[in-house]
Amino acid sequence: MSHQTEHAEHKAQPPHHDVHAGHAGHGGNSDHGGHTDHSGHAEMFRRLFWWNLLLAIPVLAFSEMVEGWFGYDLPLSGWIPPILGTVIFAWGGWPFLSMAWRDEIQDRAPGMMTLISLAITVAFGASLASTLGFGDLDFWWELAGLIVIMLLGHWQEMKAVGQARGALQALAELLPDDAERVTDDGTEHVSIADLVTGDTVVVRPGGRVPADGDIASGEASMDESMITGESAPVRRTEGEHVVAGTVATDGSLRVTVTAIGDDTALAGIQRMVTQAQESRSGTRRLADRAAAWLFYIALAAAAATFLVHLALGEPGTGMVRAISVLVVACPHALGLAIPLVIAISTSSSARRGILIKDASALEQMRTVDAVLFDKTGTLTRGEHRVTDTTAIEGWDDEKLLAVAAAVERDSEHPIGRAVVMAAEEAEVSIPAGESVETLPGRGVRATVDGKDVAVGGPALLDELGVDMPDAIAGSAQEWRERGGAVLHVVVDGEVVGAFTTADPVREESRATVTALHDQGVSVALITGDSQAVADAVARELGIDEVYAEVLPDDKDEAVADLQSKGRKVAMVGDGVNDAPALARADVGIAIGAGTDVAMEAAGIVLASSDPRGVLSAIRLSRASYRKMRQNLAWATGYNVVAIPLAAGALAPIGIVMPPAAAAIAMSLSTIIVAANAQLLRRVNLAPDDVAA
Repeated sequence: MSHQTEHAEHKAQPPHHDVHAGHAGHGGNSDHGGHTDHSGHAEMFRRLFWWNLLLAIPVLAFSEMVEGWFGYDLPLSGWIPPILGTVIFAWGGWPFLSMAWRDEIQDRAPGMMTLISLAITVAFGASLASTLGFGDLDFWWELAGLIVIMLLGHWQEMKAVGQARGALQALAELLPDDAERVTDDGTEHVSIADLVTGDTVVVRPGGRVPADGDIASGEASMDESMITGESAPVRRTEGEHVVAGTVATDGSLRVTVTAIGDDTALAGIQRMVTQAQESRSGTRRLADRAAAWLFYIALAAAAATFLVHLALGEPGTGMVRAISVLVVACPHALGLAIPLVIAISTSSSARRGILIKDASALEQMRTVDAVLFDKTGTLTRGEHRVTDTTAIEGWDDEKLLAVAAAVERDSEHPIGRAVVMAAEEAEVSIPAGESVETLPGRGVRATVDGKDVAVGGPALLDELGVDMPDAIAGSAQEWRERGGAVLHVVVDGEVVGAFTTADPVREESRATVTALHDQGVSVALITGDSQAVADAVARELGIDEVYAEVLPDDKDEAVADLQSKGRKVAMVGDGVNDAPALARADVGIAIGAGTDVAMEAAGIVLASSDPRGVLSAIRLSRASYRKMRQNLAWATGYNVVAIPLAAGALAPIGIVMPPAAAAIAMSLSTIIVAANAQLLRRVNLAPDDVAA
């Protein structure tokens, strides 16, 4: 991974490649691995449009046709159109000519730019020959109008695509330009490009975190919405991890930098968005093939149009209509129909913490009829909490938790930490534990206030040779039947109480399962935990199928089992052992702070741990597919009508389409497709709304 030494340049000028990267009709060969600077190209086409429009006005005014309409005869009318028309062809037409040669002809993948270049070159060559006395096919004003309208259409297209892909630039701008680095003499302001792993930086209230790191001191409510899509601030304290771009809203922090540059979470999100926007779904591949065929159809139609009129003794009319066919049939709308939908979908979802790695995964999500959730950390919080306690007479819950926490204070075991957390939340005074001894597989023992205290499961009671009092046995049995872990507190050889811990179900999980059922999607759960634990969670959430006591290496077999029943399966998980299942599923979804391995295997990554993101992904998939179909229907239907019209099919009844009108029709078709795709921005992906 590279150091963040070029951050400033990257913010100012993204990598450059083909202005139409990824458009169909280019044979699919114009993605050069960089990310297109569409905003820069939009500005270029804007300038070219206005300058060439100024040049086109006198070309039109000095044309013989307009002079005849209005009955005037200007001097130099025989030279102004050829001179300015040549300038317009060389200046305004150069982007189309260069892109056709560089990205299509050299790659032997003729398409949109080739058709445009052929049309303007034929018009220019015929007009120049006429001006020099060879023939009588003067198209100077048509050429000027055609190029100006094409520049206008490309300006609007680049602006639309630039807005769709602006998420990457917006992500880059989340980073501050500099950071306050701690030194031996205090602090100093440095560029974030100068930060290195191990530096400590100060983040003041309202400031953005400049790089990923761990909080060395301080606490603050962090606005992480730009990463996770969750609007509620999250309290972060000493020892917790924070990521670049997030905001400390109400406190000051000292953060030890752990990742910079390309290693940060923000850079990872940028890479995922770029990867998705450059990937090809099945629908996009279909559009690519259709656009490639359209080139040859347009070429054949133009040639046939010219030859028919030539045979009728109308070469001038044949040339005009052939040029119109070439222009009107440019697969612009077809080439833009799918990439723009993907660009808007991936950028809009990224702002909601739904990171689409592969466009085909987004497209497949609409077909999913079974979702398989990993239990721990996905449907549940992934951490043990004390849920119930019981004690003999003379002991209450607070006293029981106090002595148990004294024994477990230094424990690294999840259940031990749960006990200490419960005592701290109850705000009980925890005494000191002395002579702490770990009893492997049985529990922990220590001296507390001069008493011998042990905490552990049933094996501990067997070792100590003590019996469980009836007052506790009933509750313990009930907890075990629910799948809970039961720990006993033994003081001086007497069981004085017990408690149970569980990995609590997320509240969002209930809403997720209910909403999936409402959509006709079945829900399954998979876990390595016992059948009793799995069944308890399934009952609580209303889950349809349960795969319990599954070994880590066998999780993908559960996916295969569901697929063998004819299901389209989405697998949702967050661990290393989920990676094979994520890869086997029709759609793999990595959730929350999942491992790098899980994220690599998944096609969709949910930045937060909210399972309702699955619902958002389904809604976005269905909306995106609708837009793809609408755009494809419009783009293909437009060509079915426009090509015969441009060829003169309705000329006998007085309806003709000159080249400039063909350019307007083609540009309007492109703008309509772009505008329709922009409606995707209205799709509501907020968790509360998708689960409503």
